Amino acid sequence: MTSLPEDPSSLIRDDDRETAVQRLQEAYVEGLISHEELDERLHQVLTAKTRSEVMSPLASLPPENAGTTSTIAAAGGRIRRRGAWRVPRQLKVASAFGRVHLDLSRAVIEHPVVDIELQLGTGRAKITVPRDATVEFEDLHAGWKDTHYKPLRRSPSGGPTIRISGTMGYGRLKIRHARR
Repeated sequence: MTSLPEDPSSLIRDDDRETAVQRLQEAYVEGLISHEELDERLHQVLTAKTRSEVMSPLASLPPENAGTTSTIAAAGGRIRRRGAWRVPRQLKVASAFGRVHLDLSRAVIEHPVVDIELQLGTGRAKITVPRDATVEFEDLHAGWKDTHYKPLRRSPSGGPTIRISGTMGYGRLKIRHARR
């Protein structure tokens, strides 16, 4: 008898595994778990095949103090965040002149809902969200061009909700889902 294939969106990526290992090591250093617990939990993380299996050893740990609000600001130039960066619960992005590119596809998102507030003068903004994310942008006011967003054909499940709000003067916001 053949088993059903795993849902590809639930399979663990190397970045997720590395983040879990780092979190367990930090918990050990902080005295939250014993050496034996560290060994047992590391084994679970390193042999996990799905995201739910890798999250199980982290479930009993207190939430990491990643801060609830962060601000990224620039008067001019480019604001760019990509790769494996930690996304706070609330992110404020302010730029008078220049481009903004936030890539959340490989970011560490620990909150079920992330609020991104844009305060942009001129210049365009591009936000790449994880494939399984839900996007809401009803509280976004654009003075010049409409927001460009094409939702996925099948509704995503299990991912974070990304809520985008704020104001944009001259420029366009383009939101897209990661390809993988």
